[in-house]
Amino acid sequence: MQKSTSGNDGDFIRQIATFAAIIGAFVVNVVSNIFPFNGLSIGKISNTLFANVLIIPANYAFAIWGLIYLGLFALGIYQFLPNQRHDLDLRKTGYLLVIASVAQSIWVYLFLSRLFALSVVAIVLILLPLIAVYLHLGIGKKRVSQMKKWCVHFPISIYLGWISVATIVNVASWLYFQEWNGWGISAQLWTAMMLFVAFCLAVVIVNQRRDFAYTGVTVWALVAIALKQWNNSLLRNLALVLAIALVLMLTIKSLQNQRRGT
Repeated sequence: MQKSTSGNDGDFIRQIATFAAIIGAFVVNVVSNIFPFNGLSIGKISNTLFANVLIIPANYAFAIWGLIYLGLFALGIYQFLPNQRHDLDLRKTGYLLVIASVAQSIWVYLFLSRLFALSVVAIVLILLPLIAVYLHLGIGKKRVSQMKKWCVHFPISIYLGWISVATIVNVASWLYFQEWNGWGISAQLWTAMMLFVAFCLAVVIVNQRRDFAYTGVTVWALVAIALKQWNNSLLRNLALVLAIALVLMLTIKSLQNQRRGT
């Protein structure tokens, strides 16, 4: 009986820590936009210091953070449901999500402080725990209830999808700030290669895991980059072609799923 009580206490602490970390990251994001540290918000830094970084998407793309936090709040509430307290998936992944959420808050401070090298470290500390959560949950490979899919799997897929793209953007911005010469390769060509890397990651995810949420986020980012670089015919056309290719793959996979009844 004592062991069971201890286990319940541990689960409750994990639930509280997870939800508190999600709320903390949300509050830091909101406050940083309303009362920007050092006078510039994240968006203004992107549009001024990094105006010439070709892989940064159009401003509207960052509205996806609203969907990300909506999903994370759903996850935070879902884990408190009585029959989810002892869920093994949530036990394995709760503190990893705490690490990602805390790193998210730290990233905001570092980026606004223009400590861009350290911001790369911080975003990697968001990315790696999210990858671990994604793999632990078996997203796209493990059958779960519709409720769990909507409240756990989809939020993590969307969050990981955006952070995957954001990591590439963050590294590109840091290298630009360092005035890296690209080993003699033009910025346009480097951007094209990075777009292809993001595309290949999404292809692997949709083929191996049929994860439409992650892939949909990549499509969202590619279209936003195409619109931002509309006057750059190479990047505009490449981003749109890759986005269309992913949509076609998603459509084919969806039709296959319907035929299989999955």
